[in-house]
Amino acid sequence: MSNLNADEKTWLKKYDELAKRFSAHYLASKERTMESMKKAMEKAREEIVSAKEFTVQQSEELKSFLQRDLEQTLNDFHQLSEDARNRLNFKKLEAGALRSIASVLENTGSALQEIGKKAKKAIVCHTGEITSAGTLTCEACGETLHFERTARVPPCPKCKKTSFTKSL
Repeated sequence: MSNLNADEKTWLKKYDELAKRFSAHYLASKERTMESMKKAMEKAREEIVSAKEFTVQQSEELKSFLQRDLEQTLNDFHQLSEDARNRLNFKKLEAGALRSIASVLENTGSALQEIGKKAKKAIVCHTGEITSAGTLTCEACGETLHFERTARVPPCPKCKKTSFTKSL
């Protein structure tokens, strides 16, 4: 992050702050639905605006980046769940373990299903946007960029194109 200008460092910190505030509001909520996720994200955005840290327009942009990254994370989780379901032989699991797994899945299932349906299509990131840790794949040449932390998306180092697909 040392080669970033002060404005970029501020944006990245605010993205992380928005994500932290979203997480706190979502975890404080007893519901695990898409609607509770939206409410938590909006509360976090409003806090950043009311603290005069960002304008409404800037906070909406940060919120859209966070929403995109959450949708991709949930899409990846949905895919992992599908893979696990296809590989596990539930007949071999003891009834108690199966009940525990079912309970956990029921608590988050409806939100994940709704988000999973919306996130089936690839999440696209563009040069200049902010993204969280993960991997971006250039849509033009297939080059991958790996991010260990929140960062601005650069042009592809191989072909200089600006559209990427995000994954974990």
